[in-house]
Amino acid sequence: MESSEVSLRPPRHRVSPRARVYWAVRATAGWLVPVAAEVIWLVADTTRLGAHVAGLVLTVVVAAAHVTVMPQWRYRVHRWESTPEAVYTQSGWFNQERRIAPVSRIQTVDSERGPLEQLFKLANVTVTTASAAGPLKIHGLDRDTAQRLVDELTEGTSAERSDAT
Repeated sequence: MESSEVSLRPPRHRVSPRARVYWAVRATAGWLVPVAAEVIWLVADTTRLGAHVAGLVLTVVVAAAHVTVMPQWRYRVHRWESTPEAVYTQSGWFNQERRIAPVSRIQTVDSERGPLEQLFKLANVTVTTASAAGPLKIHGLDRDTAQRLVDELTEGTSAERSDAT
């Protein structure tokens, strides 16, 4: 008896290289609150100066590692691809996920850009289906690429007349 093993290759396209800087800026902003709180605590309570300084140093080291490693790791993992038949995404950190949505199952295609993403000329695309797993999300696309993808998927879903439910 032969074993037929199906191998799922990674999607072809990476997100925009600018997404790495965007993710690093967002991560840095997120670390500012705990670092500021520790600095305030250090200034307000000098009775345990050594412990406060050690905690602050540890927080800064962890923050620096996160801000340095996360954007690079995320850029290497996050991928996407769209064909006339399906949309295919790969995302995640430790738990990596690959998802495929047949074009015939697509219900809506949305594009979103927050203020910071607009500064970096990035956009996100959300492909919604009736799947219980939720929508497929592609973060960190170049704004023009995202618009082309939305246009292609919208055109593809309107051309697909069959009901795949």
